[in-house]
Amino acid sequence: MSAVFATSTVLVAPTMAVPDTPKKWEKCAGIAKQGMNDCGALDGSHSCAGQAKADNLDTEWVYVPKGTCNKITGGSVVAIKPAK
Repeated sequence: MSAVFATSTVLVAPTMAVPDTPKKWEKCAGIAKQGMNDCGALDGSHSCAGQAKADNLDTEWVYVPKGTCNKITGGSVVAIKPAK
């Protein structure tokens, strides 16, 4: 009986909040981990992804769904672009 209850609980449990495909993206600076930036540094020190020298540098950025960057400690929106 407990197995039936556990199965039914899983089936009727609400879905976790997952956003739809973003309509726009933000360049969010100050949150990229070392080596995990999306493209060139804002100060021009390099022009490729994956070259951030340390975590959370103000010049390194990643794309996040619009409206997300300001929710992240240290995040700063530097540009917005439409999704493809």
